[in-house]
Amino acid sequence: QVQLVESGGGLVQPGGSLRLSCAASGSIFSINVMGWYRQAPGKQRELVADITRGISTNYADSVKGRFTISRDNAKNTVHLQMNSLKPEDMAVYYCYARVVSSGYTTRDYWGQGTQVTVSS
Repeated sequence: QVQLVESGGGLVQPGGSLRLSCAASGSIFSINVMGWYRQAPGKQRELVADITRGISTNYADSVKGRFTISRDNAKNTVHLQMNSLKPEDMAVYYCYARVVSSGYTTRDYWGQGTQVTVSS
């Protein structure tokens, strides 16, 4: 079993910054992709950004130039630096990981979610 634990959400004013972190632990051989999704009330969950083990990144158009994703393969962690936050960024942010277990099976895991509130 694998657990993803997120941290770093909270309340920030428009234009402010937050840094989200996610740590994976458990029966892990390697993690192919790590990323962040978000879901606002009444909307579908959407990809914010993801990053491969080879450090190739992918961003939603709405966050390009404002958010930066990074990961530490040795620590099985992923971070999302969010700058110039806008009210439309307000959502529950979920960490995601495509994990190859120590038994060499591949499965997707999700964190419990962390709330990001952007409001003055």
